[in-house]
Amino acid sequence: MTNYADMYEILRKEKFSETLQLLPKGFVEEVALYFSDRKNQEGSDGDLFQDSIIKAKKQLENSISIFRELLLRRKKKILNLVFIAAETGIMKRDYENMLPAEREIFDKFVKAFEEGDKQINKLLSGKKEAEEKFRLVMFNQDVEEFVDHGGKVIGPYTAGELANIDKSVADILVSGGKAGFVEENV
Repeated sequence: MTNYADMYEILRKEKFSETLQLLPKGFVEEVALYFSDRKNQEGSDGDLFQDSIIKAKKQLENSISIFRELLLRRKKKILNLVFIAAETGIMKRDYENMLPAEREIFDKFVKAFEEGDKQINKLLSGKKEAEEKFRLVMFNQDVEEFVDHGGKVIGPYTAGELANIDKSVADILVSGGKAGFVEENV
């Protein structure tokens, strides 16, 4: 079972190492057991053991502080690894030293950063704005001239003809069966 000295040593290694340290198997469960044991000692009644109860209480408080600091240092290192992975695409470093919950958080952060980069790149290239305004359609049947939402006369169109038209008008034509969307592969 993990004790105060073990936790202190693990924190010391984490502090002075640049890489994420490998924690013993079942470390978090052992820490939970240790905390539970210390709380039980603290709850014991009796004046004979007053000094040992005070010592156990203080050791519990210190142990909790050590564990919180350990988690904080690991989170900082993981965030640093997320930045490295997002910029370089390399995610192998220290991945095996992470706890399962840390791996899950790491993967979610990397994915979020990648999605954010994609959205920014779309905005920079101007593709998103163009996609929202116009859609390419192929007409399934002949369509006479008509007025769009902006009051502009468009058409006529013949069956099989392609047109890049306002998205809202294209949606109406497609839902009415008069045209179909053409998927653009850029």
